[in-house]
Amino acid sequence: MNKLLARCLLILSLVIGINGCSALRPEMQAPRLALVSVAMTSADVFNQQFLVRMNVENPNNRELPITGLDYKLFLEGDGFAEGMLNRPFVVPANGETDFDVTVRTNFVSGVGRLLSRLNGRTQVNYTIEGKLLTDIRFLKKIPFSESGSVNLAVVR
Repeated sequence: MNKLLARCLLILSLVIGINGCSALRPEMQAPRLALVSVAMTSADVFNQQFLVRMNVENPNNRELPITGLDYKLFLEGDGFAEGMLNRPFVVPANGETDFDVTVRTNFVSGVGRLLSRLNGRTQVNYTIEGKLLTDIRFLKKIPFSESGSVNLAVVR
């Protein structure tokens, strides 16, 4: 009987320990990302460079210190760009901020397919997914996946 009691106490302490660790993780709602604009900054026959402006909205009552961004950007369902942003910034509590990412594509894999699918339309559907990297203890990576549309006619 003592062995059974010891096993039950061990299992109970493990369950309490696991729940205790999850209590250390800060309770936060996931931030929302949106694509604001896509602007071509340089181009030649083989490569193009774009400035992609994104907006991140923090629905939490504490600031969000972002140390980086690991992302994949899809336009009209096709992979357009992916990469990492390693420039830290802070999103205020219950606030939002815009940030820029420079991406490079080549005509064959990115821009050419996009242009062939637009057929003169200026509204582009996008999906951006990845992870926000933070400076918050026990919450170093926040996954995200957001979709929407951006009007290329108003691109700067």
